[in-house]
Amino acid sequence: MNATTGFKTLAEFYPYYLQEHSNRTCRRLHFVGSTLGLVLAFAAVLTQTGWLLAVALVQGYAWAWVGHFFFEHNKPATFKHPWLSFLGDWKMWWQMLTGKIPF
Repeated sequence: MNATTGFKTLAEFYPYYLQEHSNRTCRRLHFVGSTLGLVLAFAAVLTQTGWLLAVALVQGYAWAWVGHFFFEHNKPATFKHPWLSFLGDWKMWWQMLTGKIPF
């Protein structure tokens, strides 16, 4: 762990990240938002429509934040650990997609 951020690696951060996402509805909202964001990002690249990237980012985070504020009742880890939280989002998304974490 690092004194400034508390975490140096995703391996150190991820158990904390999962603890902050213990509510199943919150995890589901993360999954939906991340999936929509991914689809919109691919659409932006395929259509060369730059503003869709901004929409992708908003979709990804809006669904997640609804999950935190209304179901998990905590503040998203993004506020203190933006990069590790972003990586954690995609690791959790993959683990949900592959059935390692319950959807």
